[in-house]
Amino acid sequence: MRAVSIFLISVVSFLAQSWADERPNVVLIVCDDLNDYITGIQDETGHPQSITPNMEKLGKSGVSFRRAYSNNPVCAPSRSSFLTGIYAHTSGNLFWSKWFENDVLKNSRTLMDHFKQNGYHVAGTGKLMHHGRPGEWSEFKHKADYGPSVFDGEKRVAHPSVPKPFGSIGAVDGSWGALEDIPYANDGNPKSGWIYGDWKNTKPFEPSKDPTPDERNAAWAVEKIKHFSEQEDEKPFFLGVGFIRPHTPLHVAQKYFDMFPLDEIEMPLIKDGDAEDTHYRDLFDPGQKGLRYYRTLLESFDGDKELAIKTFTQAYLACVAAVDECIGQVVDAIDNSPLRDNTIIVVTSDHGWQMGQKDYIFKNSPWEESCRIPFVVRAPGVAKAGGVAEHPISLIDLYPTLVDLCGLPRDTRKNDKGAPLDGHSVRPFLENPKSTTWEGPKGALSMIYVGDSRKSYSAKEKRQLKNQHWSYRTERWRYIRYNDGAEELYDHDSDPKEWSNLADSPEHRPIKRQLKKQMEEIIDSKM
Repeated sequence: MRAVSIFLISVVSFLAQSWADERPNVVLIVCDDLNDYITGIQDETGHPQSITPNMEKLGKSGVSFRRAYSNNPVCAPSRSSFLTGIYAHTSGNLFWSKWFENDVLKNSRTLMDHFKQNGYHVAGTGKLMHHGRPGEWSEFKHKADYGPSVFDGEKRVAHPSVPKPFGSIGAVDGSWGALEDIPYANDGNPKSGWIYGDWKNTKPFEPSKDPTPDERNAAWAVEKIKHFSEQEDEKPFFLGVGFIRPHTPLHVAQKYFDMFPLDEIEMPLIKDGDAEDTHYRDLFDPGQKGLRYYRTLLESFDGDKELAIKTFTQAYLACVAAVDECIGQVVDAIDNSPLRDNTIIVVTSDHGWQMGQKDYIFKNSPWEESCRIPFVVRAPGVAKAGGVAEHPISLIDLYPTLVDLCGLPRDTRKNDKGAPLDGHSVRPFLENPKSTTWEGPKGALSMIYVGDSRKSYSAKEKRQLKNQHWSYRTERWRYIRYNDGAEELYDHDSDPKEWSNLADSPEHRPIKRQLKKQMEEIIDSKM
């Protein structure tokens, strides 16, 4: 009897190991503030001068989603949502509250923890969750680092070359410049110059010898991939790599700025007076960041709108080119290893970025530039190489997609206080990018936070979470409803830049009602 038991245990162990060997590895690369300025899949809303050969190369070996959207176009709530697979309005984790203090999210498994609980070695580095918890990982290397930053000897500040008053915004959002332009180089203070590190621990940064935080994370990821490829009988791995750029401050090497000569920069397509038929600016204090940053930028260039936006765009494009190079290093490490045919790679961003459209420079708006993100998936044996999917999806679909592709349990709750996954697997679009059939909704939902973000809510209070700004994007339409009832409607077939608000047009009332109904069905189903 004992021999039979030993035999059965051996068989079960063998089968379990065989299943583990067949499960694909996962590399998840998340950029910060990266909009659709990438080559290969962009359309009228991208930038014609962007240089991203590595993301384009990855897209040619997988499926690129032309209509992928952030559910919360600002850092913390976006990441808390898509890395738990739970809408912000489901959990009540609406804005900057720590996700692990939220009653729903702390009782639900993060994406990385779910993979860890199901036999994966889970390694990470860089900015993934906005509020990071290393314990969610098997190992975690570097914390989020927004550097290199400028240090004036006492505090972090904007680069002194940035004109005021824009430079007065601060060390993060108010700064751009090439790393070779060493700040305060001649002021005689040995403590001033470039620094890097997290918010508590910093050290001097020397451009001639130190890697940037993104370069450091890329190098670490490459070494981890090399290690994984050399291991025999090793469990499958999940590798998360969080890159900061093109998040501000827009500091990268001069060689990236040189790729975009200022006098050759093309202006983003911006219509004069485009903000006049919108409602976002009417509902916020004029000090709201995106509106204020736009006004301040133009003021810093004496009202020269073209020069102001071209200067900022140059720095942004330089940072996009820099992060693309880091992405290429990680992807090449997989491609040049035995892991290529059994490793899923996903490249995405937490949200987009608006570049002056509608008098707005920032994220956290309900429009296309802020909500739209890159979303590229290479899944060997599943994703059609070179495919471009047109059907709208959103970041909430990332978690269930990886669960599906890796054969993991769909239930990701720790207990009954947690919530099930809100999104749907995008596998149908990987297998057939032209498909219009899947289990998910017809459009992508984005939420702009208005107020009232706490750790928990009563049932009655939770219903009030609907009182936010909502944006809903189908293949053709964008419908926006603000918390005061104001509306915007854009027809992307004829108006891809969202220049003409059709919400008050009598002939568009039927489609507006239809879109509102679809949007509310998604919202209400989670309340």
